[in-house]
Amino acid sequence: MGFDSLIGGSIWDEYSQKVQNRMNNPKYMGEITEEEAKKKGGKLIVADFGAESCGDAVRLYWVVDEKTDKIIDAKFKSFGCGTAIASSDVMTELTLGKSVDEAVKITNLDVEFAMRDNPETPAVPPQKMHCSVMAYDVIKKAASLYKGVDMDSFEDEIIVCECARVSLGTLKDVIKLNDLKTIEEITDYTKAGGFCKSCIKPGGHEEREYYLVDILRDVREEMEKEKVLKAVNNSDNEGSFKDMTVVQQLKKVESVIDENIRQMLIMDGGNLEILDIKPNGENTDVYIRYLGACSGCASSSTGTLYAIEAILKEKIDESIRVLPI
Repeated sequence: MGFDSLIGGSIWDEYSQKVQNRMNNPKYMGEITEEEAKKKGGKLIVADFGAESCGDAVRLYWVVDEKTDKIIDAKFKSFGCGTAIASSDVMTELTLGKSVDEAVKITNLDVEFAMRDNPETPAVPPQKMHCSVMAYDVIKKAASLYKGVDMDSFEDEIIVCECARVSLGTLKDVIKLNDLKTIEEITDYTKAGGFCKSCIKPGGHEEREYYLVDILRDVREEMEKEKVLKAVNNSDNEGSFKDMTVVQQLKKVESVIDENIRQMLIMDGGNLEILDIKPNGENTDVYIRYLGACSGCASSSTGTLYAIEAILKEKIDESIRVLPI
């Protein structure tokens, strides 16, 4: 029975198309034997990680070239919900071809972002965000087994919620990225504070250095300050993009594309390059060329093009038009 027959339309709409595809047709589900790893000339690593909070678990298989520390093959098994399968599948794909040191830098936010259909819309509903945290943790477990160290040695941030293993940095990022305003929303998105509740505020059974109420207050204050500063800068620099040199404009556009767009294209086997930027009356025309799979994609002149143009308009200047060549 497919997942699409188990979930109603209204709930299904909260999942990106990429998540739906990975639920029903994961690319990297399976296992790797010692014999298969030897044939590939690598060391087999098998890592298990379970989330006590929801009962889901994942097993990650790596074949690592010990001469280069590169992950030359990877598969997974997931024991849990469809979102856990999709998250594990994307996580496995993200580790392929990377060194172990590079793979351990992949975060749960990277996994969730890679499952989005567009940069602005979360891939899964809030209550399922914790599945990408589990995918992140099993990478650290596999790396620790390969290097012979404790997995906690890879944690370079302070853990605020021990129950859900959510770090201070992750909490700050999630609050900012999703404009969260309440503790309940933080718990929905990260599972932090959903179990023993000691991390929510002082007075729980265990004293903490950081509490969610304080983190939320501080981040919201920082966001308000950034909003005011941005408004002031936008007012002071109105029309500044048009006043830039072509080289400056190219760098600005490239920066926004790298930050908001390029990863999504690469995940689908494509890319793009900026060819030129020219003023055209009231508009500023940005000429692009699609690369790889994007060059033959039907949406390259419709949905994808609209998304690229919308992001550049929002992040840089309303006068921008994107023209594929």
